[in-house]
Amino acid sequence: MVRRGYFLGAVTALLLLTGGGAVTAQAAPEDDVGTAGCGSAPTLTSGTHTIQSGGQNRTYILRVPANYDQNHQYRLFFGFHWLGGTANDVDSGGTDGYNWSYYGLRRLADSTNNATIFVAPQGFNNGWANSGGQDVTFVDDMLRELRAGLCVDTTQTFAGGFSYGGGMSYALACSRADVFRAVVVYSGAQLSGCAGGSQPIAYLGIHGLTDNVLGISLGRGLRDTFVRNNGCTAQNPPEPAPGSRGHVVTTYSGCRSGYPVVWAAFDGGHTPGPIDGCGCDGWQTWTSAEAWRFITQFQSTDPDPDPDPDPDPEPGACRVSDTVNSWNGGLTAEITITNTGTTPVNGWSLVFTLPAGQTITSGWNANYSPTSGQVTASNVAYNPNIAPGASVGIGFQASHSGDASGPVSFALNGASCTVG
Repeated sequence: MVRRGYFLGAVTALLLLTGGGAVTAQAAPEDDVGTAGCGSAPTLTSGTHTIQSGGQNRTYILRVPANYDQNHQYRLFFGFHWLGGTANDVDSGGTDGYNWSYYGLRRLADSTNNATIFVAPQGFNNGWANSGGQDVTFVDDMLRELRAGLCVDTTQTFAGGFSYGGGMSYALACSRADVFRAVVVYSGAQLSGCAGGSQPIAYLGIHGLTDNVLGISLGRGLRDTFVRNNGCTAQNPPEPAPGSRGHVVTTYSGCRSGYPVVWAAFDGGHTPGPIDGCGCDGWQTWTSAEAWRFITQFQSTDPDPDPDPDPDPEPGACRVSDTVNSWNGGLTAEITITNTGTTPVNGWSLVFTLPAGQTITSGWNANYSPTSGQVTASNVAYNPNIAPGASVGIGFQASHSGDASGPVSFALNGASCTVG
């Protein structure tokens, strides 16, 4: 375990924040869910790979099982590093070596049937800011390459990460719930955005009571997003007593079949590997077994993740028009949101991505966050409702560095809208 990396990532994450009963579904026929790489000799091997994503070179480390069978559909796990960490730290296991590779999951996979392909992506500046959605796009591009070159079960794609890597896993839960089967968030917070965030996905959250970097209340907030989305019964789950040096795992009740939510709280700080009975961490932690048990409960199933790793949903019951007036260095955007459905919209958020170089400086009729990249505009107190056939107008002023074009797509409450 690379404790020095955790410390650097923890401190930087703190600066960022201050600044700115498991369900097993019925198995589906195996030949229904395989990818283009099934039945062919693999075109990818273990090691470091470079791909083009968003016009930039991005890298990831791939671990293909030693006994790889081109006719077997494999589980796929993405392990995201923390801020200040690297893909190599996740893949190698750092100072704890193989036993902690991929948060201890590779060891557990090897001890069973070795039916998992592991991927460790490398973030920009050793983090996952996901500016303009670029890191989600990176994941889309990796998935496309992996599914073409290897035999992957499209219903068995998972993500997990610590700290900033947990934030990135949460971002994928929000924006790619129809691609990923489940996520594991170790001591995370909303650091990489949450585009969409209205669909169900199986969710395991692990967090320390005394985390002084990303407080446990932040982890509870992430968890509660999917308590709601998954239709679980709301509760205040039990957590260990301070000083107990133990942990408590709660599986929520009432959740939609196939979409469990599990919360694991421990008496400890900012770490993915707490060990019961001491204030220490390491590969002997209970979290590896808990995460492995969580992701391996799922078989090849329906709910059916979208085999296209770059989802393009059908337009929802909304239409958005955008009128941009620009001048040298600045612009205004007038946006009209129309409810084209038959039911009222009660509370809304509109997600869109600004072109590179644009930053919102002021706005009206909505709250805007963040002010660049992937932006969420949410209703204010006086305009939360949009009746069927009715519209609401919002707008903003922004600076630009040359590109004054408007966003190309919009999503209202997680559903894509017709544009124009």
